[in-house]
Amino acid sequence: MAKIITIAHQKGGVGKSTLAINLALCFQDQLSVAVADTDHQGSLYHLKDELPGLTIIGADQFKDLHQLDYDLVIVDTPPYLSDQLPELFRRSDFVLVPTKAGFFDVMAIRSTLALIHQAKANAAIVLNMVKPRTSLTNDVIQLLAEMQTPLLKTVIHDRVSITRSTLTAGILNGNDPKAKAEIMALAEEVVNYIIL
Repeated sequence: MAKIITIAHQKGGVGKSTLAINLALCFQDQLSVAVADTDHQGSLYHLKDELPGLTIIGADQFKDLHQLDYDLVIVDTPPYLSDQLPELFRRSDFVLVPTKAGFFDVMAIRSTLALIHQAKANAAIVLNMVKPRTSLTNDVIQLLAEMQTPLLKTVIHDRVSITRSTLTAGILNGNDPKAKAEIMALAEEVVNYIIL
């Protein structure tokens, strides 16, 4: 049975799709991996030709995620709270919630976390697209600490190389060692939450 990692946040622009692609590329050397694009706009699904070494399946192809013939399926979710999220959270082995280090991003995360808690899902938050030397980050960390969901130690910074990584075959194929180190550290932390 496939292990399921779902990446969710009701707010758009927090880097869900970019993290989904780069995490999948981190794991694909050791596991058979697919990325499931559940957004009906199909943003990731339309990138499948740009990432020929990675299997990307569309919303219509994953009736039963655990039965797919992969070791790991990483699910990218739409930038809104859809009716399918509660069931998806229940079926996930781990839910990763990326958020920017902004007040409104943190406030928006509450609805997503409420659904995750109702589903009793195994989940954690990762600070993503963080501007360097931001004093707001410490305030955000304190706000997130009150939300009863673990905050990962890894912080993904706002880097051009990461933003462009879906067009350059992933961050592991690029030449930004700091970005690679951050994505690899995130993958290692995620592994600690699930047994592959």
